[in-house]
Amino acid sequence: MSKICPITKKGSKMAGRYSSRVRATKFNPTGNVRRHANIQKKKIYIPELEKTVTLNISTKAIKTINKKGAYQTLKKANLI
Repeated sequence: MSKICPITKKGSKMAGRYSSRVRATKFNPTGNVRRHANIQKKKIYIPELEKTVTLNISTKAIKTINKKGAYQTLKKANLI
């Protein structure tokens, strides 16, 4: 499964760990952690082409497809 969404270009990124004890983290750092994008395997039907495409896309991309339509969104991302 791919780790980057082809539509939104979302991938993983490095982020700091959270601690509610601010002063304690000054002397004892918690370090970094990798945050992964919410990538889902989704089967999408494109009525204009009358075919189904299976993609690994982020949940934000799924919402974009629901709002703007599959054909327009995938054409803009150069996937069809």
